[in-house]
Amino acid sequence: MISVLPKKGHLLIAEPSTLGDFSFNRSVVLLAEHNTEGSVGFILNKPLGYSINDLVPEINASFKVYNGGPVEQDNLYFIHNIPHIIPGSIEIANGIYWGGDFETTKTLINQGEISKHNIRFFLGYSGWAVNQLENELKENSWIITENNQKSELLSKSSQSFWKEKIQEQGGEYVLFSNAPSDPILN
Repeated sequence: MISVLPKKGHLLIAEPSTLGDFSFNRSVVLLAEHNTEGSVGFILNKPLGYSINDLVPEINASFKVYNGGPVEQDNLYFIHNIPHIIPGSIEIANGIYWGGDFETTKTLINQGEISKHNIRFFLGYSGWAVNQLENELKENSWIITENNQKSELLSKSSQSFWKEKIQEQGGEYVLFSNAPSDPILN
């Protein structure tokens, strides 16, 4: 666990909760931007029932699309680890990049140059106004950790990712990692 301020490239791990926050319950968020104007991130472990081909029919691939967060859920975003072939990419940290030229990205996917291990698509994003994330950290809503997977982050299974990250915290978190997501099922 890190006891420093959040910065882009960090992971935010949702604290175990019984309150039923459906957007962020058991989520792991990659912080893509954090500055004096606020913060932006993408939930890494909440796949939706869509593939990229469902949303962009001219892409001939069945890559999963993830719920990036509750903001602007009608917009498509992507992160990747291949800035050398996607012009206009913005570095987040640790070999992970945000966005870039979408036309080039579509072409490269269709040509088989980009695999599901290189890119992850999101509908929406997670956003925080100035000081909002800091206030949530003071309320113990999040645990901040380094992205120790670096660019391999995109290959992680979404199903067990929160559990793995929460177990890394040790102590009582190990107990929470094995509890059902809905306490009524206990």
